[in-house]
Amino acid sequence: MAEHQTVGAGAPSAPTVFFLSDSTGITAETLGNTLLTQFPGQRLERRTIPFINTVEQAREVVALIDRVAAAGPQPIIFSTTVSQDIRAVLSQSRGQFFDLFGTHIGQLEQTLGAQANGKPGQAHGVGDAVRYQLRMAAVEYAIEHDDGQSLRALERAELILIAPSRCGKTPTTMYLALQHGILAANFPLVEEDFDTMTLPKPLLPFASKCFGLTSQPVRLSQIRQERRPGSSYASLNQCSFELRHAEDMYRANDIPYVNSASMSVEEISATVLQRMQLHH
Repeated sequence: MAEHQTVGAGAPSAPTVFFLSDSTGITAETLGNTLLTQFPGQRLERRTIPFINTVEQAREVVALIDRVAAAGPQPIIFSTTVSQDIRAVLSQSRGQFFDLFGTHIGQLEQTLGAQANGKPGQAHGVGDAVRYQLRMAAVEYAIEHDDGQSLRALERAELILIAPSRCGKTPTTMYLALQHGILAANFPLVEEDFDTMTLPKPLLPFASKCFGLTSQPVRLSQIRQERRPGSSYASLNQCSFELRHAEDMYRANDIPYVNSASMSVEEISATVLQRMQLHH
């Protein structure tokens, strides 16, 4: 049984949050951490334990949680395990147990008039083979078309993100590909592109697929300084110039855009999907 630990920012006396799963643990982390965002002042130690597939493994996890409970504050447990037997064991630990799966499955069975199949790994496994293959193909497409490296099959793109360097194009296209199966390319805007207010020539036939990103000059300068400290590329003047002209270009060509400076990749992606009306 594998265990992944993420070190929190808190002191040793901070409560430990356990994310338990019979699969990867991604869903438990996502749902649990979403709830925890409502308590931003709390210092927490986070530990993810995936692939709890037997009752014996569950007992080992309970023993670990009980040791943590004995040494400090009561642990918090977010579980997405499917097996009723495993959930029953995990719920007996000395932690505060939040069953993110079993709490609602009975209601869904009643509403849908169908029995849950009880198979683990459905959310992040390959249970839906077609959707999985579409997502993997989208990732390959995003890698090939990252930062304008390839213009091949650009007509297949469902989305083309455009922006000056380091505004978040790459992580956004990768997230959209992996999570949503969107065929997304991204194209950098450089100083030469601002000589006119038209889109770069390769993008002209695909203007309706373009979405722009911008940022705050100070924030962009800070990010670029990490990459090329002391360079003109990272200077505040250069960042201000590129962002100002990029926004002018977006407006001149009716390209929707968003300021990504204070947004997470998830928030940027959700905004893009909504405004471009992309759904998979």
